[in-house]
Amino acid sequence: MPSPQPPQFRLGAFVVIAAVLGGSAAAFAYTAGWFSPERLSRERVLAALSPPAGPAPGHRRNHVTGLCFTGTFEANGAGAALSRASLLAAGSYPVIGRLNLGTADISEPEGKPRVRGLSLRITAPDGAEWRTAMINAPVFPVSTPEAFLALLQAAGSKEPGALPAFAAAHPEIAGFGAWAGGGPWTASYAEERYNGLNAFIFTDAGGNDHAVRWSMRPQAQPVPVAAAELASRAPDFLDREIRTRLAAGPVRWTMTVTVAEPGDPVADPSKAWPESRRTLEVGTLTVQALQAEPDGPCRDINYDPTVLPPGMRTSADPFPAARSSAYALSFRRRAAEAAQYPHTPAGARP
Repeated sequence: MPSPQPPQFRLGAFVVIAAVLGGSAAAFAYTAGWFSPERLSRERVLAALSPPAGPAPGHRRNHVTGLCFTGTFEANGAGAALSRASLLAAGSYPVIGRLNLGTADISEPEGKPRVRGLSLRITAPDGAEWRTAMINAPVFPVSTPEAFLALLQAAGSKEPGALPAFAAAHPEIAGFGAWAGGGPWTASYAEERYNGLNAFIFTDAGGNDHAVRWSMRPQAQPVPVAAAELASRAPDFLDREIRTRLAAGPVRWTMTVTVAEPGDPVADPSKAWPESRRTLEVGTLTVQALQAEPDGPCRDINYDPTVLPPGMRTSADPFPAARSSAYALSFRRRAAEAAQYPHTPAGARP
């Protein structure tokens, strides 16, 4: 029996954000032998990420708009029950992070992108690093790299039935579509929950493995705002809001780690795990200072999700490896364009 087509409002929501997350999909879909070079090259992937005017020289090819921050990750020690990673032992660890928007168009107003992101590099005293890039969506749109390629083809097709056909063939997109079309918007980076949708393996001191996902839950109270109202605000209202908020005091999120049980879809980021799964609060992220990205500390950090400390490793989920390779190519491209990257003008706000 064919799977029912997702409701029209869900498909419509997907169409609206196809250019936003579809670009990310393109980047993730390549590498690790999933596609032959004849079918897809990284050069073609990066071309698919580009807005009509082309990429902004020296910038990231997706999530191009953002600002840097410095802060700390205060681990409470609870995570040591799951992983021997030193960054989960009780202590305070420096963070260089990035708040960002899921768009490849640097001129796009901040009220338009549905996807918002939080990227972190947490560093241990011994130099070990934990890098992660999270988004505010609760699930990913599709389940496999092959489906990402199909998504790109449908999103870029001039055939009017391409997206409905894609949605019918990939019913897992309904969860993402429901969030995109009906989930609440907020007017602040600080009010978003950011989710690491990929699964990783934590290994504890006894050598036991645990499949996990993590999230950053805001300590600020989320205030729902209509998307139409956000569209009427200043093009940089998110940047302004987080600066005003931080001037009144630090901004915090609580990191939670959710543990899978046998049978949970560890390799499928389009599927949420049951709410009943064991979840631990393992620490607090505190943002202490913001910097403009030009000349800021996050500018040259590649938030590669496969950079992990001992005690953590990738799982059967194929996406982190794909993201790693795509991020590396994007980094090389923008590094080669460094001379064209703007610097913070003298006297500009930090």
